Amino acid sequence: MNLAFGFPMGKGGNAPDLPGSLRAEPRLFRWLRFSADGSVAVTPGKVEIGQGILTALAQIAADELDIAPQRVRILAASTPGSPNEGVTSGSLSIQESGIAIRHACAEARALHLRLAAQRAGVAAEVLHVEDGVFKRPDGEAVGSYWAQAEEVLLDVEARGDVPPKSASARWIAGQPVARLDLPDKVFGVARYLHDLRLPGMLHARMVRPPARVATLVELRDGPLPGDASVLRQGNLLAIIASEEWVAEAAAARVAARAHWDVRESLPEEGQLAAWIEATPAQPSEVARRDDPAPAAAHVVSARFQRPFLAHGSIGPSCAVARWQDGAVEVWTHSQGIYNLRADLVTVLGLEPERIMVRHVEGAGCYGHNGADDVALDAALVARAHPGRPVRVLWSRAEELAWSPHSPAALAEIEAAVDAEGMLCRWQTVLRGNGHSSRPGRAKDPTLLSSAYIDPPFTYPVAIDAPMAGGGGGQRNSVPGYRVPSLDVSMHRLLEMPIRSSALRGLGALLNVWATESVMEELAERIGQDSVAFRLRHLEDDPRAAAVLREVAAMCGWPRASAGEGVGTGIAVARYKGTGGWCAVAAEVEAAEVVRCRRLWIAADVGEAINPDGVINQIEGGAIQATSIALKEAVHFDRLNVTTDSWDAYPVLRFSEVPAVEVRLIGPRDAPPLGAGEPSLGPTIAAIASGIHAALGIRPRAMPFTPDNLAAAME
Repeated sequence: MNLAFGFPMGKGGNAPDLPGSLRAEPRLFRWLRFSADGSVAVTPGKVEIGQGILTALAQIAADELDIAPQRVRILAASTPGSPNEGVTSGSLSIQESGIAIRHACAEARALHLRLAAQRAGVAAEVLHVEDGVFKRPDGEAVGSYWAQAEEVLLDVEARGDVPPKSASARWIAGQPVARLDLPDKVFGVARYLHDLRLPGMLHARMVRPPARVATLVELRDGPLPGDASVLRQGNLLAIIASEEWVAEAAAARVAARAHWDVRESLPEEGQLAAWIEATPAQPSEVARRDDPAPAAAHVVSARFQRPFLAHGSIGPSCAVARWQDGAVEVWTHSQGIYNLRADLVTVLGLEPERIMVRHVEGAGCYGHNGADDVALDAALVARAHPGRPVRVLWSRAEELAWSPHSPAALAEIEAAVDAEGMLCRWQTVLRGNGHSSRPGRAKDPTLLSSAYIDPPFTYPVAIDAPMAGGGGGQRNSVPGYRVPSLDVSMHRLLEMPIRSSALRGLGALLNVWATESVMEELAERIGQDSVAFRLRHLEDDPRAAAVLREVAAMCGWPRASAGEGVGTGIAVARYKGTGGWCAVAAEVEAAEVVRCRRLWIAADVGEAINPDGVINQIEGGAIQATSIALKEAVHFDRLNVTTDSWDAYPVLRFSEVPAVEVRLIGPRDAPPLGAGEPSLGPTIAAIASGIHAALGIRPRAMPFTPDNLAAAME
C-alpha cells in the first residue's frame, strides 16, 4: 500500500460512488496521461459524431489542470485503449464522460502537486499551477506535469474526495471555443473514416436480397470486371475488388444474376396502426399515481401516430477491417465500440482480446444507423482475405432501407380537468416496438449480416431502456405537469418485421407532441391561454416554467397571426424528465404544404461547457425535428422498405430551414445536462400547435403532410 501522498493509493475499491463514468473505470491513467513533450493525452470512451464533444472535453481537462487548451490531445476511442463508456447517446456525454474527466483531472492535479511539494519541502496548498508548471507564491518553479510525466502517479484508482474547481474558478469551461474538429472538415482534410486508405486495400460491396426474408436459390455464373470476386456465405453476398469502381460495377452484375426465394413478412403499410394494435406485446407500467382527485369537468381523448423513420445520414455507413494471424482490427464510426466488439465476438467466434475496434469519425446520425452493421460486413470479408485491409461502403439504398429504423408507434391519451380548470386525471397508453437494437446488449447479435450467414442468428426483438435510464418508447411519456391521478403504460411489441432501434430523441418525438397537444386542447376547452394553463401546472418545476416564460417573451406571446394560414405554436418539456429543459415557439405557414418559417428556443441545460456548441446542438436538433415533423416517413411493401433514395425519403432542404433564435438560461453552476436532444420533442409539438393556430386542425399523425392533415380534418 502506497502512503506517500497522505492517503492509501491501492488499486481496489477506494470509492464505489464515483461520479460519471469513473464508476465503470476508476483508474486514473485510463483517462489521462502526461507526456514530457508538454502535452496531456485524454482518452474518453465517448466519440465524436459531429456534436463537438471532443472540444468540450478538452475544455474541461484544460480548465481542471490549469493548462493551455492546445496542450490537450483528445485521443479517439479504441478497444482496449479507452475506458468502456458504453454508447455515445442520450445527451449523456458531458454528464458521464465530462464529469469523469473533470474529477480525474482534479485528482491528477492534486497528486502531481503533492509530489512536487514533497520534493520542494513545502505544503502543497501554497503551490499554484501556471500552464502546467508548479510555482511557489514568489513565482519560483518547483516542478511540472511534464517533468513528472514518467512517474506512476496515475496508476491508481480515483478516490472521489478531491473536489473540482467551483464554477466561478473555471476560466475555459463556460466560454465559447472554436471546435477542434471543424477546420479539417471545412477544408476537406482526409479526416473521415470514408477517406481512410491503407496499403493493399481491397474494396467490397454487399448485395442485399430483394426482401427481408429471402433465400438465395441460385447465383448464375458470368464474367465480372477486373479482378472482382464473389464471397458467398449462406444468404450473404459480397463483391471484392482492388479498385472501388470495379467492386461497384461487379455488384450490379451479381445482383442481376442472383435468384432469391422471397417471403412476405412486413405488414400492410396502409394498415400500420391496426397492425400495431393487434401485434402481441409485453405490457409494463411506466408510472402510476392514485392521489385523491376532484371530479372531471372536461375530458379530452386523442390518439397520435408516428411512422417508421430513417436516420438519413448524408454519408452512407463505412468500415475498414484487417484480419491477420487469427485476429481482426476494425476501423468504425460506431457510437459504442465495446458494444460492437461484444457482437463481433459472438459472430466471429474470437476472444475479445483478438478484436481491436478503433473509432474514426464518420457520418453522424444521433442514433443507431448502419455503422455497426457495416463493421461486421468488413470483418466477414476480411476473414476471407487475411492480411489485406478491406473497405466496405454501403450504398445510399442500403443506408436508407437496411439501417435500423426508428419504430412506428401509437400514443392514446385521455386527460381531464376539474371545475377549477386544474388537471385531475391523466392516462397514456403507448404501443410500438422497442427503441434499442444496439449491439452488445443481448445473447444474440443485432448486426444485419448475422441473420444471413450460415448458420444464421436470429435478431433479438428491440428493447426499451428502463425509465431510470431514460426510457425508450416510454421516454417523456410521463407529463411534467402536476396531476393527482396518473396512469402511463407501455406495450412493447414482441414482433419486429422492420429492424427497429434508436434515433435522436427516441420516444420523446411522439410523447412530447402528444402531451403538449392534449394540454392545449384542455386549455382550449376551458377558454384559457395555453401558456398560462401550463404555468399553473408547473409550480413544482420552476426551471420548466422559466424556459416557457422566456420563449413566450422571445416570440411575443400571444403572437398575432402574420397573415392567412400563418400561426404560432408553443411547447415545453424536460428531456427524459431528468435532462435539459427546453421550450420552443414555432411560426408556421400553411399553403400547399406546411412550412416552418421561424423557431424561438429557450433552453436550460445546466452548465454549458461550450455555449456556442450547446447552441449548435439545440438548433441542430430543432432543424432535424422540423424535417421529421413535416416530411419524413419510411414506406414499405410486404417484402421490403421501399424508401431507398432521397426522392422517396425527402428531408428538409437548406431553402426550407427556418430562422432559429436560441437563448440559454439557467444557473451556470448547475450540473451539466446535455444538449443534443432536448429540443426535438418540443419543436415537433410547437409546429403541431402552430398548424392548429393557422388552420384550426389538430394533427394526429406524423409527418404533417397535406394527406395526413386532411385525414385529421375528417
